[in-house]
Amino acid sequence: MSRELGSVGKSLPKVDAAAKVRGQAVYADDINLPRMLHCKILRAQAPHARILSIDTSAARRLPGVVAILTGADLPIRFGILPVSQDEAALEGDKVRYVGDPVAAVAAQDEETAAAACEAIKVEYEELKPVMTIAEALREAADEPIQEVLSKRRDNLHRLVSYEFGDLEGGFARAHLVREDVFFYQGNTHLPMEQHSAVATYVEGRVTLWSSTQVVHYVHRALSRVLELPMNRIRVVGAAHGGGFGGKTDPFAHELVVAKLAMVTGRPVKCTLTREEVFYAHRGRQCT
Repeated sequence: MSRELGSVGKSLPKVDAAAKVRGQAVYADDINLPRMLHCKILRAQAPHARILSIDTSAARRLPGVVAILTGADLPIRFGILPVSQDEAALEGDKVRYVGDPVAAVAAQDEETAAAACEAIKVEYEELKPVMTIAEALREAADEPIQEVLSKRRDNLHRLVSYEFGDLEGGFARAHLVREDVFFYQGNTHLPMEQHSAVATYVEGRVTLWSSTQVVHYVHRALSRVLELPMNRIRVVGAAHGGGFGGKTDPFAHELVVAKLAMVTGRPVKCTLTREEVFYAHRGRQCT
């Protein structure tokens, strides 16, 4: 005798639909807290280069600038997979793509933070960019993209082959077998809402509100990078206007605002521009 299921096969109401339709939903960029600072991130314009020096002295002198971070302030790397702890909130030694974050500013308003970013002087030693898969797969790379993970001085980070079922039999029965290499232009998700995050640091505890689809991944990355136990970190997934999988990773701005909140003792917000969202997603392809 069949039993009627409570949920499967039935239309269920979307619990946040009413608030979004009425304009009552609170998105990360809607959050404005007392004494809140605004963060902007300086991003590299070189595709592959060593960082020789970062001079923040002129930026620190600008009225309204409260704090500036560089890679030295966030040296611990993070990543989703245990084998891929290769991302940095701010790069301190080398940049690997145009848009790689190298410094962050917290200021009284976004305009001042942006002006401070322009005042930061970064000296680079430009390296040859790796532009093709064939170049990256050379047996002995002249300059490995990720030295911290390249024990053999090459660009093979992880080499795995997965096979399921009777492949040879399947090919033998196929009417047509075609082998080829396909290339396509870079692309990224384009939800109506950009990435945004707000952090506070009160009594030794970090609270982060973020437009993220993976609060637990972000929670784990914050604990690792900030060197705080997870029970002293709270991550709140704010209402977000679309993600389509593009918000399923921890991102640099989430870690940066949390660190800036710890340094300043004040709430800090960072909302990425459309261009910065593209840069942030490009980093997923280059790390």
